[in-house]
Amino acid sequence: MAKENKAFVKEITPQSEDFSRWYLDVIQKADLMDYSPVRGCIVFKPDSYEIWEACQRELDKEFKRTGHRNAYFPLFIPESFFQKEKEHVEGFNPELPWVTEAGGDKLEERLAVRPTSETMIGHMYAQWIQSYRDLPVLLNQWANVVRWEKRTLPFLRTSEFLWQEGHTAHATEDEARAETMQMLDIYTRFVEDFLAIPVIQGQKTPSEKFAGAVDTYSIEAIMKDGKALQAGTSHYLGQNFAKGFDIQYLDKDNQLKHVYTTSWGISTRLLGALIMVHGDDRGLSLPPKVATTQVIIIPIGPQKSREPVVEAAGNILNQLQGLGLRVRMDARDDVSPGWKFNEYEMRGVPIRLEIGPRDLENQQVVLVRRDTGEKQFVPISELETALPSLLDTIQHDMFEAAKTFREDHSYTAENLEEMTSYINDKRGFVLAGWCGSDECERAVKDACSATSRNIPFDPPAQPTNCVNCGKPAKHAVWFAKSY
Repeated sequence: MAKENKAFVKEITPQSEDFSRWYLDVIQKADLMDYSPVRGCIVFKPDSYEIWEACQRELDKEFKRTGHRNAYFPLFIPESFFQKEKEHVEGFNPELPWVTEAGGDKLEERLAVRPTSETMIGHMYAQWIQSYRDLPVLLNQWANVVRWEKRTLPFLRTSEFLWQEGHTAHATEDEARAETMQMLDIYTRFVEDFLAIPVIQGQKTPSEKFAGAVDTYSIEAIMKDGKALQAGTSHYLGQNFAKGFDIQYLDKDNQLKHVYTTSWGISTRLLGALIMVHGDDRGLSLPPKVATTQVIIIPIGPQKSREPVVEAAGNILNQLQGLGLRVRMDARDDVSPGWKFNEYEMRGVPIRLEIGPRDLENQQVVLVRRDTGEKQFVPISELETALPSLLDTIQHDMFEAAKTFREDHSYTAENLEEMTSYINDKRGFVLAGWCGSDECERAVKDACSATSRNIPFDPPAQPTNCVNCGKPAKHAVWFAKSY
């Protein structure tokens, strides 16, 4: 068994040796995706797509609970729409793919393949919203988008990806800002509670905000290589798009006014975050709430005593599935138990349940945790209570482990020299003072390739001076290299 384990693990590059190679090894060995013949586009295989479906189900419940409804808007957007909000088109123009011909004829107007939907939805809202009685409009869309990236990485940055984008319209600025923060909080709870990934809430600096937004807010997570990943964003758009697309309504006093709008979204880059936050040199390690398979049952033992063991394992399978747990059994006899142990560890299944002839005699099973490798013997009669409790414990412990990692890789810098040392030598998040100037923000990037992640709502410290120029700091900002 030990030999099989050693041979199998050799197929995954250790994180300490080459994190990028490790990431690519894991997603391919775990059968999560394949490369398509189109540059920068991937095929989501069932194991990864089912994780995305689980994310959809969980978030969709929250969206509906807060009054949002799902809709779908066209993939193709007329070029003229992008001219109505200047900052927006300038932000997206380098990434836009265009359709110029269809059916053998040249189009009168180029069509962009959707990079995001503010323009199309702004156009439609102008048709739908006439009176204060039509407000608020609370819509969400599950869709694919295309951004022609120069450098791609599966799940994290691809030319086409899946996401959800919420778009709302409100009568007042206060309502729109409340919506913006409500959705940021929903994303925070989802990523922390469901995916077991700790995040930092905050506001983007002006240079990092969404093109066309007044204010952009984000949740930022740290990966095991010390890089940051933007896990979700919520944008207060003010009246920028409302004025660009003439979205007006008659208020109660019969005055014509522009609405205030928001947009917010998360994407399949969260699959990459799951892999890089929780994975290790054995492969994936999935939090129980999002794992497609929470428990894998593996009957073990010699062939002569196999039949009663497999029968008992089948009974346990039915029992646990009856509880609503996502459980599978691997009773194949053409591969060894050791191979199976490695296979399901690599695929990140949270719990392995082993049962053999001696276990059957003692009316017990062996439970093995994927996250820690810890084993425990549990009576079969206690499984209905022990397994759900253990799954909850694993979910909690994985979050705490990720949080500890973030704390151990978070630093405070007083000057640019310290910042550069932390970013290049330690790797992680660095909190520093910022005077508010674009020049000082660029100086950090030039010095160590770190970008501002966000201005946290609740910073662990309040630096007094700007990390670059030394002038009084207006904000505490998290900096990091990022994906």
